[in-house]
Amino acid sequence: MKSTTRALIATALVLGVAGTAALPASAAPPAPVSAPASVSASVQAPNPALEAAIAGLPNDRATAALVRVGGTESVWRGASGVHDLESDRPADPDGRFRAGSVTKVFTAAVALQLAAEGRLDLDRPARSYLPELIPGRYGKVTVRQLLDHTHGIPAADFAGDTVEEWYTNRFQIHDPRKTVRSATAKKPEFAPGTKQHYLNIGYTITGLLIERVTGDSYEHQVAARVLRPLGLRGTYFPGTDPRIRSPHNHGYQRMTLDDGTTGLRDVSVWGTTDGWAAGDIISTTADLERFTQALFQGRVVRGPLLEEMFTLPKVADFRSGDPAAFSIGLSMKRLGGREVWGKTGGRWGYNAAIASTRDGARTLVYSVNSTDAKGQDMNEVALKLMLATYGMPSA
Repeated sequence: MKSTTRALIATALVLGVAGTAALPASAAPPAPVSAPASVSASVQAPNPALEAAIAGLPNDRATAALVRVGGTESVWRGASGVHDLESDRPADPDGRFRAGSVTKVFTAAVALQLAAEGRLDLDRPARSYLPELIPGRYGKVTVRQLLDHTHGIPAADFAGDTVEEWYTNRFQIHDPRKTVRSATAKKPEFAPGTKQHYLNIGYTITGLLIERVTGDSYEHQVAARVLRPLGLRGTYFPGTDPRIRSPHNHGYQRMTLDDGTTGLRDVSVWGTTDGWAAGDIISTTADLERFTQALFQGRVVRGPLLEEMFTLPKVADFRSGDPAAFSIGLSMKRLGGREVWGKTGGRWGYNAAIASTRDGARTLVYSVNSTDAKGQDMNEVALKLMLATYGMPSA
């Protein structure tokens, strides 16, 4: 049973939940937080597995969950848990949340749009666009390699090694250019194009590339090209504001508190400038569902460039040696006998994901208010949602 659980967790992780710093696996499990809240669901097709996946919240793993399953096969919407632990009010199904690395899908889409317009060449060295920022040792790294994580540039350095230290620095403002300089000052992890290592840094550089070739801010380009055309009114970039604009369900993280005890701390207010074009977007399940469906229908990126998002590089993972799992913006795993493409994201207090079969027949969007959103293992509620939607892993 334990080996099966580990296999399922590994399967879920391949969709991208472990892209940033994680807490040690030895961290103590969270304690129960409150009495269970009932599941509220609007269903076109009943799904006991999905209902069971989010039942009993809040618990020691999550305080709330918002879910939308769509596509041509079925529609299911559910919400469970609480808005916050103090009031015990039911979770707001329309609440905003931090979507973390789901941001990368938006960034990739804009980069591919610019490629379609001839303003960004995927096979051109990134240094040719940003010669003052990218040093010669990374002169052969192409735009494509930034987007599919085969660039070999190591992660940037950020202050802190524990969640408590990161919490202390939660309002620190990070400049993307300084982030890039921190990363590129180090030696390459591998020759570009020879391995894959999922990291944020490639997308931080891509955000700067978007600004260079458009002469506009990254945030405005995403808004003009994706958010406004699709009517994603609940989605925005917070910039230096550490708050989530209302309404939103509070996020909590287990950590050492001021009195020395271990418990849950409200981490809803936390700056995200370290993520920027790789992980700072705030959204809703309704908006992400609309975005996912439009993307897979070819209404965001069109033609051959859309296929870039469904093409895995033929290299091995830097750490595991397994075949590459990430394309440009997305990742793929076979679940229930079908290819499922998607992207997960994690910010403190929040786990999110978008996923879909290639034909768009079944889409999944969720936000889970995880009490260990950046732990090494995928949140149990999120894992159950993925498997209930698509089925067990398959070869």
